[in-house]
Amino acid sequence: MTKEQVAEAIQQVRPALQRDGGDIELVSVETDGTVKVRLKGACGSCPMSTMTLKMGVEKFLKQQLPEVKEVVQVA
Repeated sequence: MTKEQVAEAIQQVRPALQRDGGDIELVSVETDGTVKVRLKGACGSCPMSTMTLKMGVEKFLKQQLPEVKEVVQVA
């Protein structure tokens, strides 16, 4: 799994976040399968952002790229 593959998959998720006034930025892809992202805009301060990250972004990325083990938010 490459950073480019993860970035491409994230591009498919971005429009949904942008419709709600937020955005997502790929920070890094670790060798252990952890994907680090930064939620921006409305998503950065939304109390539901953890659910969006885990139930939306992480679930989608795992479906697209089975090598993804976890998606975590960084500041």
